[in-house]
Amino acid sequence: MGTKAFQKIYTKITQLTKATCSVKAKNVGYDELATVNGRLAQIVKIDGEEVTLQIFEGTEGIPTNAEIVFLGKAPTLKVSDQLAGRFFNSFGLPIDGGPEIEGEEVEIGGPSVNPVRRSQPSELIATGIAGIDLNNTLVSGQKIPFFADPNQPFNEVMATVALRAETDKIILGGMGMTNDDYLYFKQVFSNAGALDRIVSFMNTTEDPPVERLLVPDMALTSAEYFAVEKNERVLVLLTDMTSYADALSIVSNRMDQIPSKDSMPGSLYSDLAKIYEKAVQFPDGGSITIIAVTTLSGGDITHAVPDNTGYITEGQLFLRQDSDIGKVIVDPFRSLSRLKQLVIGDKTREDHPQVMNAAVRLYADAANAKTKQENGFDLTDYDVRTLSFAKEYANNLLAIDVNLDTTQMLDVTWDLFGRYFKPEEVNIRQEFVDKYWKEEK
Repeated sequence: MGTKAFQKIYTKITQLTKATCSVKAKNVGYDELATVNGRLAQIVKIDGEEVTLQIFEGTEGIPTNAEIVFLGKAPTLKVSDQLAGRFFNSFGLPIDGGPEIEGEEVEIGGPSVNPVRRSQPSELIATGIAGIDLNNTLVSGQKIPFFADPNQPFNEVMATVALRAETDKIILGGMGMTNDDYLYFKQVFSNAGALDRIVSFMNTTEDPPVERLLVPDMALTSAEYFAVEKNERVLVLLTDMTSYADALSIVSNRMDQIPSKDSMPGSLYSDLAKIYEKAVQFPDGGSITIIAVTTLSGGDITHAVPDNTGYITEGQLFLRQDSDIGKVIVDPFRSLSRLKQLVIGDKTREDHPQVMNAAVRLYADAANAKTKQENGFDLTDYDVRTLSFAKEYANNLLAIDVNLDTTQMLDVTWDLFGRYFKPEEVNIRQEFVDKYWKEEK
């Protein structure tokens, strides 16, 4: 063992697996970084003097006498206002050709905020997508996933939310993205002139999967800087959490840990919770809201990743292809925002809760009518009207390409009510009917 400018250097590897190596070492800490033969590694296990390092690029070609240099610190990110408008890799290094960031160096992956310092979420986050704002309104400080099949345009939805959401900063964490996805985000943000409020951390399919594990912590560390130091409202978009979980499983399998359900590590719940629990509303007005894409394989929401996610988050947004209108919609039956009642009718117009419930109920009646139709039963006049209503409701409100503010959404829904139903069929409080009902001319 030697030292190089206070760094501890070791040259005797005791064990080598596909992703890890072990070495006897003293006075090192969990999560500390090291280089093994020049490759970046991180301490994942300490058992007495036996220290196990996870090597980000894998261990292929590393000799047992490789030089291991402990860097004496966990992964860090330099935080300052210079982060805005920039693209970084999993290690927080610029990948957009711009200059290095100057700022305070902060360890990533710190603890989540003490509950005593949290406030009850109470601010509306509008996205312009009615399937979200009308039926599943988001609240600042909320944590919520998008469940979507891998072939759905969830990155487009994320980009849309980023551009429309009424927040101060957007932090995008991309995991296992194709280069096309990366360039898509870069182009969309640049073209919209919105780069100055967006910070992006990108791990593409060409990078080692293990590096994905750093992306959420990088994203959330920068989010905490803007929310805590600057009292800003920050929206963190993470895509795709299934890629993140796959990377967790690769590491745990290579470390010969016994997998649990769906070959995921036993720590999956706490690994996910550690990320989602960073969502917070601070008393001073700063907030971190987390929206994360979880892709489903074959629509299976019982898989370990969406299943655990559902326990941790405050609802979910479910994307599906609607065969009647040929568009992707936010499914009103399978989506849920557990916090929406904190803002609807209070931060939005008074008729919002009633209109939302009435529309979803009529949409459910249409689903029943559709089943009758498919099974060859006769449809009533009411059934026929609900089917027409449902098609327009899906097209004009649930589709992800809709861009309206909450007041317009409510007006459009009243229009549809007036076109297909009588007030008594819609079943909304009389005072609202008197005020907002629009008869079909």
